[in-house]
Amino acid sequence: MRRRAVIAGLVAAPLATRALAKEQPRISILHSGYPNRTPIHLLFAELRELGYEDRRSATIKLLGAEGDADRLALLVAELVAERPDVIVAVTSPAVRALKRAGVTTPVVFVFVSDPVGLGFVESLAHPGGNFTGVTYSDAKLGGKRLQLLIDALPGTSRVAVLWSPLIPEFVALFENIRASALAQKIETISREYHGMEDLASAFDDAKAAGAQAVIFMSTNLLFGYRKEVAALALAHHLPSIHTFAPEVEDGGLMSFGADMGESYRRAAALTAAILKGARPADLPVEEPTRYTLAVNLKTAAALGIVLPPLILMQAEEVIE
Repeated sequence: MRRRAVIAGLVAAPLATRALAKEQPRISILHSGYPNRTPIHLLFAELRELGYEDRRSATIKLLGAEGDADRLALLVAELVAERPDVIVAVTSPAVRALKRAGVTTPVVFVFVSDPVGLGFVESLAHPGGNFTGVTYSDAKLGGKRLQLLIDALPGTSRVAVLWSPLIPEFVALFENIRASALAQKIETISREYHGMEDLASAFDDAKAAGAQAVIFMSTNLLFGYRKEVAALALAHHLPSIHTFAPEVEDGGLMSFGADMGESYRRAAALTAAILKGARPADLPVEEPTRYTLAVNLKTAAALGIVLPPLILMQAEEVIE
């Protein structure tokens, strides 16, 4: 009789463990590029602060498509089948793939420039459906990046814009840059690229066209090759401004964009709200409130540039 009780206890223990594990919130993070080459640890840290720590109080799965559309489709199919409690979709291609697949799981997106224009939500105030998140407000920042570049490099009259036509949001961003340049009588040189295979020739063409500086729009895939991009800009003696601070940490001259830490923090907060019962349709899409200018003094010195005090005073992040 006693032996039966022991056996019953041994059987009940793993069952209880499995039941407990099943009760843990399941969060899947889908990135269209290489998440481990990004500051994705910031998102994990924010989730942990809110009580969702992987393998302790939550099950968090990180999925990266590595810039491969077929791999992305397979990962989305996997998520449709698994139906986690929340999907955090990082970058527009990830969100687009989930939307096309008709996922019913709540989705929190981050680093998406125009979720309304892209058809992800009905409006920022009233998302509708099962998608909500944090915008990046990138399109309206093109002119600001151009202005910062001009302020940093007085006398600049010709700027190359390197961008990928494969990213729909880049069209609006380029138009914002061009409009600002026209108003200031700055010539813009548009050079499209499709990936690492033609990036070197893109810099060659920008230099040959007489560009004095570059505004670089990184794709999700090329964000994982920040050092290579920075090396090309330096080799062509082209001062560059980018979107994200890590691009400057890895050698770019400057960057200006929404603070990545804030974006991850707000995405984590929306995720927590959904796990506690809120509906994505009732959670307004949030816009950035903090923007960060980063500069790399080591790169400036390598280019023979002395950044003006005005730029240094504005910079929240200075890399020496």
